[in-house]
Amino acid sequence: MTSSRPVAGLLAATLSLSTSMAFAQDSGSSQSMDELVAAAKKEGQLTTIALPHDWCNYGEMIEGFKKKYGIAVNELNPNAGSGDEIQAIKANQGNTGPQAPDVIDVGLSFGPSAKAENLIAPYKVATWDEIPDDAKDPEGYWYGDYYGVLAFQVNTDIIDTVPQDWPDLMNSEYANAVSLAGDPRSSAQAIQSVYAAGLSAKPDGDAKAIGEAGLDFFKKLNEAGNFVPVVGLTATLAQGTTPILIHWDYNALASRDTLAGNPATEVVIPKSGVVAGVYVQAISAYAPHPNAAKLWMEYLYSDEGQLTYLKGYCHPIRFNAMSKAGKIPQDLLDKLPPAEAYETAKFPSLQDQDAAKAVITEQWDSVVGATVQ
Repeated sequence: MTSSRPVAGLLAATLSLSTSMAFAQDSGSSQSMDELVAAAKKEGQLTTIALPHDWCNYGEMIEGFKKKYGIAVNELNPNAGSGDEIQAIKANQGNTGPQAPDVIDVGLSFGPSAKAENLIAPYKVATWDEIPDDAKDPEGYWYGDYYGVLAFQVNTDIIDTVPQDWPDLMNSEYANAVSLAGDPRSSAQAIQSVYAAGLSAKPDGDAKAIGEAGLDFFKKLNEAGNFVPVVGLTATLAQGTTPILIHWDYNALASRDTLAGNPATEVVIPKSGVVAGVYVQAISAYAPHPNAAKLWMEYLYSDEGQLTYLKGYCHPIRFNAMSKAGKIPQDLLDKLPPAEAYETAKFPSLQDQDAAKAVITEQWDSVVGATVQ
């Protein structure tokens, strides 16, 4: 049975709210913050991958980092999936050139597997104690940075009746309309979307059964002619190529703001199969710019970085601790969807995610038979 908790529940885990902010505690580094900044500036560059500027407000995050520290950011393949990020590390072991990523931002299930393959390096940021224990590797190899739930974003200039739940997507009025924001064989977001559809159909199933139910849902959606096998983006949503796009709520809400009514879009959190997902950060074990990578992590997990995520509708991983400390401006809180929309959200355990990921990635081709490009 899948792990079930309200969204607030994951982050309501016991947090240490100690005011001690010893720099990079237990990381094995004797660097002070000033020394780290100096070492990062000497390297002169940070290489990121899979960070679209409209995803979790990464555009502002990258610009803020560059402005604060004067370090150039080399951005690789913004629309890559989590699997692509892992492959980029594997393909560039020993390569110190511009194609080797320093840091990755991947779905939760990819963190432990990358650690097991010795692809990432441990590092604990100064705010380590405010990251919930169940959202981080105890040795600091990977840790959650933000979370959200899967939602439908609908181009209402094209779609008259806005779907409210997963079964609605089967309706004939949605012919050639529904897309995923990634390839279910490699993208964590797409894998979780298939899982969410399965959870709606089989809420009491185990992870394998839910994954299979999700595949069956998309098989039927494809056979009905409603599934569009392209990677959905804000551009394809606006153009009408993919007028119903399934992606994380923070991406949907940011996309809605970006479009500013041209076209008009509506963001719907489905009534069932509400799946919440944590993304995690990690430093490549082969990072050409290891100090810049550490400094990037410090920036992301600082108050400034966490509030930058929230501006992009992503719940930062330190949300509860920062809220308790009165660090979150009310105007940011007011822009979030109502709390009741998240009340039925489920956080699949890491074990459930791994089991579902195996089923979905291995059987997508044989069951659904739609190559997402």
